[in-house]
Amino acid sequence: MSESMTARDFHAHSGVGAWRVLFTGAHAHWRTDSLTQGGAFVAAIADAVADLDRAPDIDLRPRSVVVRTSAPEFALDEVDVEIAQRVSAAAAALGLTSDPSALKVININVARTPGTDVRPFWSAALGYDDLWDSDAVDPNGRGPQLAFNDIDRPGRGRTHIDVSVPAEVGAAIVERAVAAGGRLVDERPGLWWTLASPENHGVDIAIWPDLTS
Repeated sequence: MSESMTARDFHAHSGVGAWRVLFTGAHAHWRTDSLTQGGAFVAAIADAVADLDRAPDIDLRPRSVVVRTSAPEFALDEVDVEIAQRVSAAAAALGLTSDPSALKVININVARTPGTDVRPFWSAALGYDDLWDSDAVDPNGRGPQLAFNDIDRPGRGRTHIDVSVPAEVGAAIVERAVAAGGRLVDERPGLWWTLASPENHGVDIAIWPDLTS
């Protein structure tokens, strides 16, 4: 496997301007006019990466295509760069326009009492596979990743949602959420914000993967 790299290293390469590094790899989003155009793009991607040792994940919708590089355990490397460059070239050849602002990855952090293991239950209920020592993932790559956190404080808001978004849109999302009745609980400027809903449900808006990971 190629040597891993940081998000900064990834973004320093040419031909990856459409891409953003989120929780599970590098992602890009293109608008399409129809499912037919999207299907043609998917076929072009398949041809472009056919000689590489792995392929990207592709989400085809009637008006968009989202592509994610799929380095082992989400660690970026030179193959991710090669995939991103080839996919971007295929998009340019079809005249497609990227829209990074539409990108997001949602993870759920499930709180549990210290000393308990609830991952088997959640994996069985959702049909997930174990990942690392503490997470679970959808084997089809569609549902949100689950992380399990030991938290010994009682009350509401222990389980929370993490939303990984491109660095340039994080602050605007926070502003909209606060204007819609949320409150800012904590923040690390330029990296993440912790929000609470009017009923104290927690949401973390994370931009750090796109900057530092």
